[in-house]
Amino acid sequence: MSTESKRSLVPIFWIGGLVIALVAGGLLVARWAVPLTRDLPSVVPSAHCYATVNSTTASLNLEQARNASIIAGVAAERGLIARAVSIGLATAFQESDIRNLEHGDLDSLGIFQQRPSQGWGTVEEILDPYYATRKFFDTMVEMVHNWQTADIGDVAQTVQRSGYPDAYDQHVDRARILASALSGETPATWSCIVSNPASADPDGLKAHLNRAYGAQITIETPESGSASQLIVTARSEAVAWSVAAFAQSWATEMGVSKVSVGNHHWQASASVLAGWVANADNPQDATTTIITF
Repeated sequence: MSTESKRSLVPIFWIGGLVIALVAGGLLVARWAVPLTRDLPSVVPSAHCYATVNSTTASLNLEQARNASIIAGVAAERGLIARAVSIGLATAFQESDIRNLEHGDLDSLGIFQQRPSQGWGTVEEILDPYYATRKFFDTMVEMVHNWQTADIGDVAQTVQRSGYPDAYDQHVDRARILASALSGETPATWSCIVSNPASADPDGLKAHLNRAYGAQITIETPESGSASQLIVTARSEAVAWSVAAFAQSWATEMGVSKVSVGNHHWQASASVLAGWVANADNPQDATTTIITF
């Protein structure tokens, strides 16, 4: 090849290298951008639930969502405000990633990693998320008289007595978003992808709802109609919306297809993150949640 020909190829090599660098750089940027957008509905994976409050979104997988809904339900049953749910979720994030673990440090177990040897209960009791949550809230109310205003991380540490006292702080912002939706403090802000749902199990969901919310709700099962339903009457609108979020969180496991609160309804979907839709022509009592299977 002549010298002149070699010179003519130099710009091509430079341009080709520049293109490769830009493409690689773009891929690198895209790769590192994924974690920043992993909680946004635009990149919804299957089998997740999402809360979007004040334009900020947080997500949980279905196991986490079910346990988080139990925390919210038990707080409602105890008559505790949404802040208690934030405290519970921030604690559970740090201790177990909101999973009901059968193992942990020493004899720690469950969603709050409570220890039988420290008086939290038996192994069987601690591995029951309803019991574990009630025990956590009972201890919180007893030990931290200003839990309504105290720093969330400090409240969690007082209850848990962790060797990492500042670790709870990293979960507070996310916990607040989720708590606002799951407690019903901010209505119509919770949704789940429902792919491959199990067979309809109204009795199973009814049992879970009663265990979580107790006297805060009453449940009726209509005998007529082609679809199985639970009609849940709550003591407040916030509890009605919390019940709705509970039903959504358990939708895949219990075969829930639709949830209504007042004149809003949510239809389960396997392919999109279904939003809440208002229907002014079909007004219902805002303290009533209708769950259809």
